[in-house]
Amino acid sequence: MTPTLRRKLEALAERREEIERLLADPATVNDAARYRALMREFSQLEPIATGLAAERQARADLTAAEAMRDDPELAELAEEEIVAAQARLSELDDALMAQLIPKDARDDGGIYLEVRAGTGGDEAAIFAGDLFRMYARYAERQGWKVEVESASPGEHGGFKEIIARVDGRGAYSKLKFESGTHRVQRVPETESQGRIHTSAATVAIIAEEAGEIEIEINPVDLRVDTFRSSGAGGQHVNKTDSAIRITHLPSGVVVESQTERSQHANRDKAMKRLKAMLLEAETSRREAAQAQERKLQVGSGDRSQRIRTYNFPQGRITDHRVEGLTLYDLPNIMEGGIDGLIERLAREHQADELARLTAAA
Repeated sequence: MTPTLRRKLEALAERREEIERLLADPATVNDAARYRALMREFSQLEPIATGLAAERQARADLTAAEAMRDDPELAELAEEEIVAAQARLSELDDALMAQLIPKDARDDGGIYLEVRAGTGGDEAAIFAGDLFRMYARYAERQGWKVEVESASPGEHGGFKEIIARVDGRGAYSKLKFESGTHRVQRVPETESQGRIHTSAATVAIIAEEAGEIEIEINPVDLRVDTFRSSGAGGQHVNKTDSAIRITHLPSGVVVESQTERSQHANRDKAMKRLKAMLLEAETSRREAAQAQERKLQVGSGDRSQRIRTYNFPQGRITDHRVEGLTLYDLPNIMEGGIDGLIERLAREHQADELARLTAAA
């Protein structure tokens, strides 16, 4: 670790001590908003303080072991303890470096999941449905709630487009690298000659949390239309013009909501999604300007990029952004077992960020 990075860690540890003193101040306790903000910052800095303390202990253990080398009776034990202490220091160094990677304020929040059929006609719509089911199953395993906001079914199954809100702690941190074009190679159910077809669907992951960017939406920039909700006949939503469509005129972004019984509730949901989409667009613009070389585009960084291929005849899934990331576990993955992919992508992102951090130090 470079001296510059070491000083950054020590400064953060000092900030933690300062916050600890502030939290004990009655004036802070009486200010609920400030108290919550400081508690959140304190919890983020706690691993750094713990890591630095563990590092100091490991260095003391190493010094003590090296001092035993001159004793013939303890020399063998000393070598074992030296190796263990050095390994521990290396492990702690990596962990402390990881703490310096800037935290994404959106990571703990939920997301909007958008899946759309791409090239491939009916098979693309069926594949879009398979992808949505894969993410829904994964969300179920995580204990997250999935609420479909709108859906346009395909003629032979699946979806031309489906948009859902995924509510769960850490949903964005887990799924933020899923945006892009997903390609499938398989024999479609509609194929009579048994030929393998290649189709595609696009996935967009939009953070529900705002992060550090503020977006102001001027009411004069909005066109609001009402219409009758679609769905099974006889339902209340089909008998009134309760569905809402909002168009943000400057950007051309259009959102709809028709799942609630009242215009007011649908408008609230539509506005929430509109704000998330505008925030995502602004975040992506800033990230693209700052990191053209980024391998793993976050959010909607590049939805046209082919990121993954699902080869059904070989039971193989390949992520094209990471060299060597091929898994022969396709049936389990399509049932929501995407942990291996998510963990590998997260490690790759961390390695890229650490490389940039070291280069800049």
